[in-house]
Amino acid sequence: MFEARILVVEDEIPIRKLIVFNLQRSNFEVLEAGDGKEAIQLVHDQSPALVLLDLMLPDMDGFEICTKLRETHPELPIVIVSARGQDMEKIMGLELGADDYIVKPFNPLELVARIRSVLRRTNLAAPKSPVNEIRTGPFVLELKTQRFYKSGKLVKLTAREYQLVKLFFARFNEPITRDELLDEIWGVNYFGDPKTVDVHIRRLREKIEDDPSQPIHLKTIWGFGYCFHESEKQE
Repeated sequence: MFEARILVVEDEIPIRKLIVFNLQRSNFEVLEAGDGKEAIQLVHDQSPALVLLDLMLPDMDGFEICTKLRETHPELPIVIVSARGQDMEKIMGLELGADDYIVKPFNPLELVARIRSVLRRTNLAAPKSPVNEIRTGPFVLELKTQRFYKSGKLVKLTAREYQLVKLFFARFNEPITRDELLDEIWGVNYFGDPKTVDVHIRRLREKIEDDPSQPIHLKTIWGFGYCFHESEKQE
């Protein structure tokens, strides 16, 4: 069973095929469009869960397509993928209703991670049963009270640290990119220093790891991001 149906709107065939390959490998069903007219028709006919939209298309500008889709499908998640990486273009895309903006060239793993992030935020991923607390290894996260315990002892977290723990606990053993952490915790419009993620991770490790210099739970995935392991036994 596919995770979700994604429409890839890209006129450059090699780039489109690369995106399609990586999405299919990640268990997504993929639709393809080479221009704006075809993309709009596929949205009407096939109801994708998310649209990956290039800006430079042969028949119309991607910003125009984004506007049209927002008018007819206001809840449809749209992720712009473009070589146009100026800050003003990113801002324009987000202001027109895009849920994320990814600049080419991109890491295929990051692209997939950010697609999943957008799907979660827009509630189009498969819903999970609500829970009041999450337990793993020595840790307990109480969602109602926003309290966090290790081995029965309360660990005092800042608001950001709590948000990080909650995200990691929702995605045990799944690598999460720094950019995705920024988008999820600080918001897609955050333009501050991305190293703030590393600073918060270091402080969080000081609170939850027995030896922060040799973490066994909150591990670094070099060149990618971070991953929270469920138990001490996992490597």
